Amino acid sequence: MTVAEISTPAYDPALVAPLKDDYTGLRILAVHAHPDDESSKGAASMAAYVARGARVMVASMTGGERGDILNAEVESNPLAHRDLAGVRRAEMKQAAEVLGIEHRWIGFVDSGLPQGDPLPPLPFGSFASLPLEQAAAPLIRLVRDFKPHLILTYDEIGGYPHPDHIMTHRVSMEAFQKAGEPGAYPGTGQPWQVSKIYYDRAFSLDRMKAFNSYLEAEGLESPFAQWIAMSLEEDAEGHRPPISRHQTTTRINCADFFEKRDQALLAHRSQVAPDSIFFVVSPEIQQKIWPFEDYVLAHSRVGTELPETCFAAGIDFTAS
Repeated sequence: MTVAEISTPAYDPALVAPLKDDYTGLRILAVHAHPDDESSKGAASMAAYVARGARVMVASMTGGERGDILNAEVESNPLAHRDLAGVRRAEMKQAAEVLGIEHRWIGFVDSGLPQGDPLPPLPFGSFASLPLEQAAAPLIRLVRDFKPHLILTYDEIGGYPHPDHIMTHRVSMEAFQKAGEPGAYPGTGQPWQVSKIYYDRAFSLDRMKAFNSYLEAEGLESPFAQWIAMSLEEDAEGHRPPISRHQTTTRINCADFFEKRDQALLAHRSQVAPDSIFFVVSPEIQQKIWPFEDYVLAHSRVGTELPETCFAAGIDFTAS
């Protein structure tokens, strides 16, 4: 399968206008596996809706305790090795303040990213090792308390196949399906039915191709060329890396908030270095070549017309 076969037809940026309406009353729940995921996936969209009056809650399913330190400056900090969980909590607090979002720690333990062939078992008691009902119950409690109109999460491969990301998809889908059922998950609050659930496509091949084309046209070295090639490379048995086959249905023009997104990313210093791939293409250039963030409308209980340019399409959020 070629890149063209799984890419999304180009949108005319002029047809995806920035948000202008007042979204006071709209509630959005973004469910993420680790602190920093909220800043690398959909952060500008969340900030855009907050600026237009919406309430946005980020749920971090784990504390990111088993993450690697990916910034040389932080690597030399003894505190990061002694209390990485504490460091990441402080980073998350700063990122939430930058984006203007509300935040909730769900409290599960990071599963880590297994390495080796065969892969080792997941650590006992870690998030991805738990039964679905146990892992989903706190999120369903949050849904019934916060009462979101829509959920943002990952697709069935987790965006990429980290076990915590895949479990985040599973618990998000469970919450979407069961939070509104009166008999489901007793003791977690009164039922609340979520209207829509979206999958994030922050690392879609469409977006990577656009960045790569820009850098090549400028005669600059592009880290995205290798990323695209690896995404389509077959192993000796003909298997391709797991990448999303979903097509973009929803684009949110949030270009005015790309700088705020980058500030939130940089708040996660232990995970995001200033010279990382996130910052190869400046916000100013991204505003011109890819001024939106992409999503897949996975399920909807309200009528809406695709493609969408607003999460709130079809939702009467003023009624609640």
